[in-house]
Amino acid sequence: MSAPSHPIPVELLLSRPVKQLCSAIYVSGRKPSDALKESALWWRGVGDFLRERVEISVDESTHTVSMMLILDEIAVPQLIEAYKKDYPDFDADWAAEAARLIELGAITRRARHHGDQGCAILPLDRNDRELHFTPVELSSSLPDAETTRWPMGDAPNPEAPSPSIDKAQADAATDAAFADPDAHTAAFVALYQGEVIAEGYAPGIHKDMQLESWSMGKSVTGTMIGMLIHQGHFELDDPAPLAEWKNPDDPRREITIRQLMQMSSGLKCSGHNESRNTWELGVADHFWPYYEAINVFDFMLNRPLEHPPGTVGRYRNSDPLSLGALVRRTVEGTGEEYLSWPQRELFDKIGIRKQIMETDLWGNFILTGFDYGTARNWARLGQLYLQDGVWNGERILAEGWADFVSSPGPAWEIPEYGGQVWLNKPGKEPNLPADAYWFGGLGLQRVIIVPSLDLVVVRLGHLRAMRPIEGEEPGPAEICLGNALGELRKAIGR
Repeated sequence: MSAPSHPIPVELLLSRPVKQLCSAIYVSGRKPSDALKESALWWRGVGDFLRERVEISVDESTHTVSMMLILDEIAVPQLIEAYKKDYPDFDADWAAEAARLIELGAITRRARHHGDQGCAILPLDRNDRELHFTPVELSSSLPDAETTRWPMGDAPNPEAPSPSIDKAQADAATDAAFADPDAHTAAFVALYQGEVIAEGYAPGIHKDMQLESWSMGKSVTGTMIGMLIHQGHFELDDPAPLAEWKNPDDPRREITIRQLMQMSSGLKCSGHNESRNTWELGVADHFWPYYEAINVFDFMLNRPLEHPPGTVGRYRNSDPLSLGALVRRTVEGTGEEYLSWPQRELFDKIGIRKQIMETDLWGNFILTGFDYGTARNWARLGQLYLQDGVWNGERILAEGWADFVSSPGPAWEIPEYGGQVWLNKPGKEPNLPADAYWFGGLGLQRVIIVPSLDLVVVRLGHLRAMRPIEGEEPGPAEICLGNALGELRKAIGR
């Protein structure tokens, strides 16, 4: 689909919320009313307008969710005023825009569930032949989790040494994570010396529920790169072997895998902190994969270069999606089936029976944000890093991979980002030591790995717990998590 060419990209206002609602219903198994309240991320302040006027329908026969917005003489002026309030520096011929929207009459966006590949935004023209790949039903080779001992299953392991902890303090940590309802905490799990010492879930949530995880999926892409390096397919400092960048005259041919891992490729990819006037697509390039039915790998691989590779560190989806394309092409180049490869080569090896990694309509994993996992799944992934990529005596990640990802990217002015993970070296979290690092996602999703404490902490939450705007005081979610971490340190006596 071509980019919106009008001041208000009404084509996009409903696309991300309808996808999130579809996933909450069909991936997580949550009630639509709860998902709408807790997990639908609307378009900034315009969302207040949309919530009251959108008509929602769910087609159980096709697993399709629809959102429709009526654009009439009453609604359109209100929509324009809400949009102008969001972007006060953005100017347009608003009278002409009002006339266009009223003539349009309505806008409907849909998302459909495609089994183990999750939900995807459908094209605006509702082409029922929208899929460009054949969905794959995923299965695990692992035995029943309820009768298999932790960590390969969920049953207690009486043969495992019990960590020396203060159980009352560990329980206090769980209580702290859920202390404020405005924190919208969904799940909390802590591992000490590899064993579960604290665990809790919000009402309506259970340990097997696949929950919104957002940008923690970037760290899964990084994990797969670490696997492929260990398997000998390429080296960290190799130029990324992507055909789109191979032309001798293309400066992108110098971009290395290390630079992509450290978010310093230099690819042009506008972000939310750049002026609305610069958004050619009606939304920042960084967010475009979340709003439209596009081939996400093709879009990012065709971004031009804005900065020399390795000179500017900034958080942009261009880099992890380029890495995702590299994963797909490498896996398929060996004759392996791409969609099931992570289950066979990673998840089955560390006790994860199901992890939903949603795709676009071309079957590309959108691991920059459209991914769902359980709290225990994420705890196992954190433990894999705590063990330097070794599980049950088998090396899964390249040797030293955990040290690499937890070291600051040299192009970043503030040493807060490593290799597809965030770092605590600037002291962001006062209740954690400097060696802590984490997978991070919108809504304060966290997998925190603390090597010096032998600790892994998972906190999953709903989008109502959005991080405060930079510079504001910590919100309830940050406060609850910080308090929980403090109680955990007391529990382990460290």
